[in-house]
Amino acid sequence: MLLSQLEGFVEIARRGSVSRAAEALFVTQPALSARLKSLESQVGAQLFVRTGRGVRLSEAGHAFLPYAQRALEAVSEGHRLVGEVARGGAGELALGAAPAVSTYVLPAILERFHLEHPNVRLAVRTGHSEEVLDLVLHEQVQIGLVRALRHPEIESVPLYEDELVLVANPAHRFAAAGEIAVEEMSEEQLILFDRTSSYHDLSSAFFREAGVVPRGVMELDNIDATKKMVRQGLGVALLPHTAVAEELEAGTLRSVTIADAVPVRRRIVAIRRRDAGPPAGVVAAFLATLEELREDLQRAASDRA
Repeated sequence: MLLSQLEGFVEIARRGSVSRAAEALFVTQPALSARLKSLESQVGAQLFVRTGRGVRLSEAGHAFLPYAQRALEAVSEGHRLVGEVARGGAGELALGAAPAVSTYVLPAILERFHLEHPNVRLAVRTGHSEEVLDLVLHEQVQIGLVRALRHPEIESVPLYEDELVLVANPAHRFAAAGEIAVEEMSEEQLILFDRTSSYHDLSSAFFREAGVVPRGVMELDNIDATKKMVRQGLGVALLPHTAVAEELEAGTLRSVTIADAVPVRRRIVAIRRRDAGPPAGVVAAFLATLEELREDLQRAASDRA
């Protein structure tokens, strides 16, 4: 059963005339009659009866008409949906994100994306950058938001550089000074988080290269626990600016400049399989949203932006 046959049947029923239906469909009357005959053969019943003024639906035609109409409506809706998918207005988008990105950055990105593409279904998986890379490589997510990684099978789009900032309780002497020399850290308790993360490695390398050994080190398993310890005055910490932006604005934490040190930064990128082809549909739409937000993301990620 062909779509053209159903279209012809519905149009004849609408106009009560084969000739007028043929004109509306821009086909010849014999061609339309042939379509109708073929359709009647397939359904096993005569769908129209002839009258002096044209044709009218037979009893079988009356029974078949709503089904033919629904079939045409379903195909039309399918065409519309395919167009929406091609434009990125519908479909499903699977994302992977590293913990600091998924907690402090991704919500604002998804809010903007959902506002512009409310019909796209979103799925998010989290893990350390290497885990998200594996999800991308095994096509379990379409895009990953991670620290910059090298792999021959992925391509990366730079998003922002997340700066590690030294934060302290507002009553801490560092907060009062606003700026310190790196060797002053040798007198302080340092709070680190998540030994398996790249942020832990960056913080450790920073002090190792500066030749500074903090008075004590406390290691926690996540950023939020680290922020709470700092707010309680139990030490200071190097944390991603995106993770402490709200506390800095509220004044519950203070950033401290390390005058004789280059700020520690980590590049955050969007990755996808290199063989995935040019971005299209929801993937292209999401990458476009990231591009729109790039400057805002960078401002939120740097204490000096």
